[in-house]
Amino acid sequence: MPSPAEIEDAARALREGRLVAFPTETVYGLGADATNGRVVAEVYAAKGRPAFNPLIVHVASATHAFDLGQFPDAARRLALAGWPGPLSIVVPRAPDCPVSLLASAGLDSIALRVPAHPVALALLQATARPVVAPSANPSGRVSPTSADHVRRHLGGKVAMILDGGRCRVGVESSVVSFLDDGPKLLRPGGMPRAEIEAIIGRPLTVEAHSQRPHAPGQLSSHYAPRAELRLNAGEPRAGEAYLGFGPLHAHGPYNLSARGDLVEAAAALFGLLHEIDATGVARIAVAPVPHHGLGEAINDRLLRAAALRGAPWSVKRMCFAMRLPWTAICASGAASGMAFRPWCCVQARPAKSRKFSPSPTRRAPPSCRSPATPGSTAARSRATAGMKSCSRLTA
Repeated sequence: MPSPAEIEDAARALREGRLVAFPTETVYGLGADATNGRVVAEVYAAKGRPAFNPLIVHVASATHAFDLGQFPDAARRLALAGWPGPLSIVVPRAPDCPVSLLASAGLDSIALRVPAHPVALALLQATARPVVAPSANPSGRVSPTSADHVRRHLGGKVAMILDGGRCRVGVESSVVSFLDDGPKLLRPGGMPRAEIEAIIGRPLTVEAHSQRPHAPGQLSSHYAPRAELRLNAGEPRAGEAYLGFGPLHAHGPYNLSARGDLVEAAAALFGLLHEIDATGVARIAVAPVPHHGLGEAINDRLLRAAALRGAPWSVKRMCFAMRLPWTAICASGAASGMAFRPWCCVQARPAKSRKFSPSPTRRAPPSCRSPATPGSTAARSRATAGMKSCSRLTA
């Protein structure tokens, strides 16, 4: 663990407008003074991040968060119960909020979090100002769960890296918004949805993909290794590395959790993707992961990572098997220039895959039948049209 002197040096670097990587319970963050627009811009540059994707602002306590945002009663209850912890809350900005508008991508809302890691809390207290801290990795790559991951990808772009060991949770925070349209789960993460709903006393609606995101992780391509992913795979094929889960899907050395423990799997996910990707393999087959509890967050990350690689059939099959609307993935693909189509418009597969295919008698809407060039206006309009009937991920 870093010494008090190292933490004070890191806090000084943040106050002076430099970038510092530090551990949280979820992943390593790329920290910068949230009140300094210039250094916030340096975070975007270091990550190669889209400027319309907001950043989460980290503070030392719920009291500090209440000074920066306007918390309705349900949001305040959730903050007091869930912080410190793997939870981010999006609320309207306070009128006198000192956080740079660039950190919120120009929106009138702000995403706030109190991390549950002793190094992060000590750093925030010593810095005595809010700190933006997106995951300390190039945008669109696997999130870092160790200091070594940060050194490998961003080592030359930060003033300091505080090494706090491996992250305990291993997937990013859950993001819940409390804006005019009620509480929404913007991103599943380290705090299960059922726990959040129990605290606020009502179900959450889900908006996991957005063309105008209010928080990080709403872009389809946020968690991708270089290798292509094949999801929901019972066993590996020739030339594939296999990422297993549980005792029934243990083919080779990589397993999210040999016991089938979702908490253990979440903590191991990004580390194992880093490890497998470093071997140079072209394709990774991933075992089925149950879609409940932290499994929802794990599957969300896997779906996004696979979507970046051209939306292979396994993603469509996984969405169909888990009753997730493929149209939501289509719309997020359209926002990034990829010509995705709803699962109802996919050609029927061979007989061995027929149980995952739409009925061969179901015809695609006319607007989906003709080919479209990826990134074209036609491709975007067709994918967006698919969203009209089903615009949210549901589980």
